[in-house]
Amino acid sequence: MHLIAATPGAIDTGAQPVDPGQTPADVVVLSSADSDLAALAEARAAMEAPPTLRLLNLAHLAHPMSVDLHLDACATRSRLVVARILGGAAYWRHGLAQYSARLAEARVPFVALPGDDKPDADLRALSTIGDADYAALWSCLLEGGPDNAQTFLAQARAMLDGTPRPPPARPLLKAGLYWPGLGQTDLATLRTHWPPGAPVVPVIFYRALMLGGGLDPITRLTRTLLREGMAPLPVFVASLKDPLSRATLAELFAQSPPQVIVNATAFATGTPDPGGTGDLNPLAGAAANHAPVLQAILSGGTEAAWTEGTRGLSASDIAMNVALPEVDGRLITRAISFKDEAFFDEATQCRIATHVARPDRVAFVARLAGAWARLRAKPAAERRVAILLANYPNRDGRLANGVGLDTPAATHHALGLLAQAGYGVTGIPASPRALMDRLMAGPTNWLTDRATRDGGEYLPLARYRDTLAALPWAAKSALADRWGAPEDDPFLSTGALPPEAAAPPLKATAASPPEATAAPPPATAAAPPPDATAA
Repeated sequence: MHLIAATPGAIDTGAQPVDPGQTPADVVVLSSADSDLAALAEARAAMEAPPTLRLLNLAHLAHPMSVDLHLDACATRSRLVVARILGGAAYWRHGLAQYSARLAEARVPFVALPGDDKPDADLRALSTIGDADYAALWSCLLEGGPDNAQTFLAQARAMLDGTPRPPPARPLLKAGLYWPGLGQTDLATLRTHWPPGAPVVPVIFYRALMLGGGLDPITRLTRTLLREGMAPLPVFVASLKDPLSRATLAELFAQSPPQVIVNATAFATGTPDPGGTGDLNPLAGAAANHAPVLQAILSGGTEAAWTEGTRGLSASDIAMNVALPEVDGRLITRAISFKDEAFFDEATQCRIATHVARPDRVAFVARLAGAWARLRAKPAAERRVAILLANYPNRDGRLANGVGLDTPAATHHALGLLAQAGYGVTGIPASPRALMDRLMAGPTNWLTDRATRDGGEYLPLARYRDTLAALPWAAKSALADRWGAPEDDPFLSTGALPPEAAAPPLKATAASPPEATAAPPPATAAAPPPDATAA
């Protein structure tokens, strides 16, 4: 059977066996949390007389043959094996059965710990150490942090060698403030780093990053927001559903009202049911100063897989960081980091994987946060808002199409709400039907008579070229290969031609002749319309 080497940050589906290639040690720790592995590797390196240690991500033991290989070569010949199982026994049922049976036969103590703070009777029943030692090991990983990681290893060494047990784990805050170079800090200290009068931008992230050395994207984002003239407020939380974390956020927001929030936690706190979010969403409503929430994605995949793949983020990343956060009304931005190998730790024979920031995408999110902060400072009447509707080729029956949705009615309603809120919207059609008639009066993607229709918005060729030049080289090359040069566009002419889905503006404006030559904007980048025809 074909064997593959274990790769950090990549989840093995079990289709192929992985050979961990580890040798025996005093202590073996298996965990699905890279933060556990990184913290323990760092703790072992900081100790004067640590036990020998092997670390392995459970993702590499998904295949039955991988389990057998590791048991034969490493686990059954070691002195203590600890497995931290996130999701309970069902998450790793075959592995638990094999490890508990084989280690019992080899007389090697086995400890199966929950991945959270909820006791698990099934995992406890599979463990072969006393209650006091079990509780001590569990509390060290549960509280987390460098000091508790060292306590975990000292506890394991005491169990094996009979040395005195260390003091119990020290509880860490479930939520608090962070600043690059300072670690955990307080609001007064943090404010000394802010530009005077700058808009406050909280950066919300998981407490686990504080514990396992995964702060690179948070540190970079904080510093980039500073360069954008913002006042970053990095806050770590156990979860947005944790009562203490919610209370901490409420107190911080009361003392420093946010103008924009950048959230790097996953999932959703609310529910799609009307009125179902309520107090369960600490980033919404008056308590959060009605700030827009930008969702920054810390991808669980590798940058190589993202770069070389054709679908972008993985299905799990999309579910946890895109689809579910949208339930809370968050604005999806970019993946600002990827789970990549930081280094191979020879002492633990483990590839330590952690979040590694992608600087250009961190900069994008920081600029976007700054733009939202500036927009909030403008009166509503001075804000320019675009409502984008689908215009699928190649017939008008697909204009503003949304499966199961009445998009025209929703758009008409949104225009009314904008007008009520003080936005400069005038000339709203009398009904959704009238809105669609207005849209279809100009050029659409019904190509039959598109070239002969009048009206719509125009984009000068010079502005198109400026927008195109700002794209990455790979994107520009792909556009040129697929569509050719802009001068070759069949709808280009002297004068100007409308881009897709153009229509007469709702707000009447005096239109001046556009520049001599114009072209549709590229599909991958939007540019503002020329001032002469701005809606």
